[in-house]
Amino acid sequence: MHAGDVAITEVGPRDGLQNTGSFMPTAAKKAWISAEAAAGVRSIEVCSFVPAKLIPQFVDAEEVLAHANSVTGLTPVVLVPNVKGCERALAAGARRVMVPISVSEAHSMSNVRKTTAQAIEDFARMTDLVRAQAKAQRAQLVGACSTAFGCSLQGAVAEADVVRVALALRAAGADAISLADTVGYANPEQVKRLFRAVRKAIGENFPIEAHFHNTRGLGLANALAAYEVGVRHFDSTLGGLGGCPFAPGASGNVVTEDLVFMFESMGVNTGIDLGKLIAVRQTAFAALPEAELYGHIAKAGLPKGFQPRLHAA
Repeated sequence: MHAGDVAITEVGPRDGLQNTGSFMPTAAKKAWISAEAAAGVRSIEVCSFVPAKLIPQFVDAEEVLAHANSVTGLTPVVLVPNVKGCERALAAGARRVMVPISVSEAHSMSNVRKTTAQAIEDFARMTDLVRAQAKAQRAQLVGACSTAFGCSLQGAVAEADVVRVALALRAAGADAISLADTVGYANPEQVKRLFRAVRKAIGENFPIEAHFHNTRGLGLANALAAYEVGVRHFDSTLGGLGGCPFAPGASGNVVTEDLVFMFESMGVNTGIDLGKLIAVRQTAFAALPEAELYGHIAKAGLPKGFQPRLHAA
């Protein structure tokens, strides 16, 4: 990446699908992943290694990951909630593993039935699993600070607690830290303040990423605020697929197409072909006709004379 460029991870096949009422066929998931990669998306969160009885959508996790691993130029990402899930993921060939750790104690107990401290202890055990791999095949382990900007169960989440969890995850062996607005509570000023505080604590050169939801309409504003304080890695979902289960009817993650358009129109390179990306939106969800999609650029179209940002080779 050039200085100022951004990396966007498509998380729709995981975050977007985990709350859908019907199962997206495995073949459709594979086609979606391949099509987005062909549009220039270099990182896609493809599945979650959780018990199928809890989230049936990921009963095919191993098969989907195997396909994603075969796509040239793509870095597949998987989510795991615990040590057992991490073991499964690594056995299946995971290269980049995302582990959500709830800063909110109420959310942690509800989500994984463990305190935040216990979840961090589990993360350290996952680090041991990763470090036991041969160095050339070693997966990256990302610690995601969930509910970093607020929690629908607990309410406010202290910024000092977010900093503490981020520091603990780095100390436990995380390769990167993500701050996640799990329920869409963040605002731009809060985003700038919290990312600055975490950056000051964990070090200027340690990778830090952003995961925003658009539940209350501030997803793009929050992404821009994070960019303005140096964040260069963002998560989003095609069509804004998904949504917080604690906020019925609310939109899901930041819309990938709108996020790409915002950055490209600012002259910030994403490496993604926006026209191809919009075409993927039009085909990927044929297998989920009831899915409610969001976003503006796919509906309004690109402005006349729009030119994406391209770096010379």
